[in-house]
Amino acid sequence: MIGRTSSVVVIGGGPGGYEAALVAARLGATVTVVDRDGLGGSCVLTDCVPSKSLISTAHVLRRTGAAVEAGIEVAPTEVTDLRAVNGRILALASAQSQDIHARLVGDGVRVCRGTGRLLSASRVRVEFADGGVEELDADVVLIATGATPRVMATAVPDGERILTWTQIYGLKTVPERLIVVGSGVTGAELAQAYLGLGAHVTLVSSREQVLPGEDSDAARVIEDVFRREGMEVLSRSRMSAVERTPEGVIVRLEDGRAIEGTHALLAVGSIPATTGLGLEDIGVEVGPGRHILVDGVSRTSVRGVYAAGDCTGVLPLASVAAQQGRIAMWHSLGDAVRPLRLDVVSANVFTDPEIATVGVSQQDIEAGEVDAQIVMLPLATNARAKMDSIHDGFVKIFARPGQGTVLGGVVVAPRASELIYPLTIAVENGLTADDLSNAFTVYPSISGSIGEAARRLHVAIG
Repeated sequence: MIGRTSSVVVIGGGPGGYEAALVAARLGATVTVVDRDGLGGSCVLTDCVPSKSLISTAHVLRRTGAAVEAGIEVAPTEVTDLRAVNGRILALASAQSQDIHARLVGDGVRVCRGTGRLLSASRVRVEFADGGVEELDADVVLIATGATPRVMATAVPDGERILTWTQIYGLKTVPERLIVVGSGVTGAELAQAYLGLGAHVTLVSSREQVLPGEDSDAARVIEDVFRREGMEVLSRSRMSAVERTPEGVIVRLEDGRAIEGTHALLAVGSIPATTGLGLEDIGVEVGPGRHILVDGVSRTSVRGVYAAGDCTGVLPLASVAAQQGRIAMWHSLGDAVRPLRLDVVSANVFTDPEIATVGVSQQDIEAGEVDAQIVMLPLATNARAKMDSIHDGFVKIFARPGQGTVLGGVVVAPRASELIYPLTIAVENGLTADDLSNAFTVYPSISGSIGEAARRLHVAIG
């Protein structure tokens, strides 16, 4: 469609939606974004940006331990006013949302505050938040409505004592005894954040180990850190119900145990926000969990209708949502495009230390699905780690035998989200361990361990 003006309507203003809108505008399309809650979506307003800001605040407090180890006398630190902390966090989220709005408007995108519903593959009905209705014609429609916290009938949030991760920013004080239900990424991150802020935290995990979807060595490091810092981790413990009491909450487990606390934080997954969009009326296929089914270029089952982000269930990461949205516009508007590659996606768990991963996993290797050599290098031997009182973490690289091609890696370290980038470049571009190790690293640096691990995978010639 490049070469003529096309009309694009985007329903949802999260990463998948606003990044798609920016691409479409640059390609010359007339673009309208229909957004209900604020640009940036839950990622900016209630999830990634605020949660990582809260985690960052807790990390500042936790690093006082390193100061003491370095010989610096530090007065006891504590959060005296959680309202001030949350106020700053929400202000940061609002500012980020406003920046996205300004960027879209600056690129000529029309932003409508309201909800959208598909009347056909080429027509969208918009109900404005301040009243009024408008029907928009579209050559291309992108659905990027995200997801919402999963709620169970036996554990209904009340926004005061029983909370989802979207409701925690209304707390006025640090919970005295917080029970976090769910040890996936969101549960683990927020459990450690509140532990760092001074709460007594109990983490209820239905699995043998926290972070069941992550590298097992990395998850073991994080669980050891949790326990060492005073968190109570209940493994193989499945929640059956959460009840409000006059003094707080009771979390009941399936084995009959009852855990008492002042607050409960539910982190038991999310569900796609796909109801009320008119999907079935026009034939858009959805999966059993109501995720919109898409292909590698974000097409749905209906021509001209695309979808991106958490509503598709492809991979719940803001970076993936954004790339899905870009790919949808490149494809629909006739630009050069390459299908989405999940095997090169880097991801991060914002615990302390962080866990960053890219490419194949050790589980893939052990299952015989991938043939790869493994090198794991503890950070304890790294000079910079010693200087910064970093005791936990490692670098792990997976490479193809004989060739040394880097297939994946794991970094467990402070700021692992930054350190994973060279491994991501290597996986994306088919670089070898020798290519990686021949690049200079600063000494001393944590990234030096990536170079050292790569050198241990050297493939001799001859």
